[in-house]
Amino acid sequence: MRLLPWAGSDGKPCYLSTDNPDSLLSRLADDVEAAQLASAEQVLAGARAVLGDPEAGERAVRFALTRAVESLGDVLRIAVSRRGETR
Repeated sequence: MRLLPWAGSDGKPCYLSTDNPDSLLSRLADDVEAAQLASAEQVLAGARAVLGDPEAGERAVRFALTRAVESLGDVLRIAVSRRGETR
């Protein structure tokens, strides 16, 4: 069972049961994970810039933290799914 990088409409995790890593849904999940990891890199760079700016206001810091939390959730989901665990 593969934990997919998105949740169902009810917010519960989605799983894929297949032995074919080249199936359409497997490839789509791989593409979504790659996009999430690329986004996390950009969010990290942005958060570092905000934290390094002594003039950054509360709004900028809150935005950076919110995006960082979202990205961390995505990255943890990917890491857990690659280890073969479920959360």
